[in-house]
Amino acid sequence: MPDEIVHWLGEISPNVIVDGTYGGGGHSRLLLKQLPPEQGQIIGLDRDPAVSERVESEEHDRRLTVFLGSYEKIPKALAAVDVPMADAALLDLGLSSDQLADPNRGFSFTKTSAELDLRFDPESGQSAAQWLAWHKEDEIANAIYQYGEERYSRRIAREIVARRRREDGVKTVEDLVDVCRRCVPRSKNHDIHPATRTFQALRIVVNDELGALERTLQSAPDWISENGRLAIISFHSLEDRIVKNAFRDDPRWNVLTKKPLRPSEEEIQQNPRSRSAKLRVAERVQQSNTT
Repeated sequence: MPDEIVHWLGEISPNVIVDGTYGGGGHSRLLLKQLPPEQGQIIGLDRDPAVSERVESEEHDRRLTVFLGSYEKIPKALAAVDVPMADAALLDLGLSSDQLADPNRGFSFTKTSAELDLRFDPESGQSAAQWLAWHKEDEIANAIYQYGEERYSRRIAREIVARRRREDGVKTVEDLVDVCRRCVPRSKNHDIHPATRTFQALRIVVNDELGALERTLQSAPDWISENGRLAIISFHSLEDRIVKNAFRDDPRWNVLTKKPLRPSEEEIQQNPRSRSAKLRVAERVQQSNTT
């Protein structure tokens, strides 16, 4: 939703912008055009080491600085460039095209021989395959149900544990896709792959995605300046609910989008993955001077 991001963040003429999910840098390149000529700065963050390696090898605008790390580290990134507050910030919670295209990460169903990794940072934490190898059946089922909203989570968990006992377990994308095909009945409209919800759940678990989002939303009013804005693009109901509730329940925010904004039909045609995107924007409330 590039046009919407440029509108809502550019409207306040920000001088310091944070792109907490830098990815391919598309949003940052557009937002650089919103800064005063030769002034201001954009601070990008991404958990994926491949992103920081690519940025280091590229020539880019001197006003852009990209750090390796989760958007939870935004306060540290601001401190590193000696900036006390950001005027605007963006979190795009979707997967990047580069991550989907990487055959070694396990994000795409088409890369069936890939290890079932699913980590944004493959150098830290447990891969999804490792997580499945060590957790109990009820823990696996609960995670798939809670984070994937998959109604057949118990069937899937039972089959995963059974494969650990009689085979080598679930180690590759193909292994998990086969489990889901066997356990999830084919829907009538066939528009959702039977493994979609399970992959989503495991990705959320191994990356602690919802926990990171909740903690960042709690701290954001401390590092966004008064009248500054925070824009968040979510891609499933769990994320959107967290963003909606945080903006609504925290008196430090003024919600600017009463309902989430959706991509245009033209954008969906050009980028089908955008069809589930929801954008919410809030403005940091100005503190009262009354005593």
